[in-house]
Amino acid sequence: MVTAAGLSKVVPNGDGELVILHEIELEVMAGEAVAIVGASGSGKSTLLGLLAGLDTPSAGSVHLDGVDLFALGEDGRAALRARLLGFVFQSFQLLPALNAQENVMLPLELAGSGDAAQRASAMLERVGLGERLGHYPKYLSGGEQQRVALARAFVMQPKLLLADEPTGNLDAATGAAIIDLMFSLNAAAGTTLVLVTHDDAIARRCQRQIHLVGGRVVR
Repeated sequence: MVTAAGLSKVVPNGDGELVILHEIELEVMAGEAVAIVGASGSGKSTLLGLLAGLDTPSAGSVHLDGVDLFALGEDGRAALRARLLGFVFQSFQLLPALNAQENVMLPLELAGSGDAAQRASAMLERVGLGERLGHYPKYLSGGEQQRVALARAFVMQPKLLLADEPTGNLDAATGAAIIDLMFSLNAAAGTTLVLVTHDDAIARRCQRQIHLVGGRVVR
């Protein structure tokens, strides 16, 4: 589902260059759950952004479901993301002017779905928010906002879910509930999962862990 070869990211830094990622090689099989782990500044989020095509590499390639991501233009990458990917971010990334149902409907409407409202309602029911459809993000707790984000990510039935520190802004108990929900939804859908986390307990729930140190895979 995911292949990265020689993937590097280098940015200017004063008079020199800062190497964020150095020749990353990885493969993620369809249906696999993989954690990317490492200390802050090790390049985890940069790697996830490159795998999604949200950033461009200095060198190397990424193939998603057999498609060469960086052989596509920006519009082509966006279309591929819409077809293949779901995202869950640490900061929820909900649109404040839309209520819970409308936030989940948005990707469906962009894809031209004729039953967006019904599908969004059903997905919010699955994540335990069937009574909160009309609530705006500012009236939802952090845990509820992340449940809306999970519903939005899974409503399109993506082949690949990318999650970047999905419990980073939540307390321990709420974070544990969100992780349980995410793995439950993932197992039910058979989605491939790539999860960035600094939490060893969360990483151990994945089938495999990729450890980054200083922008390099060490194991």
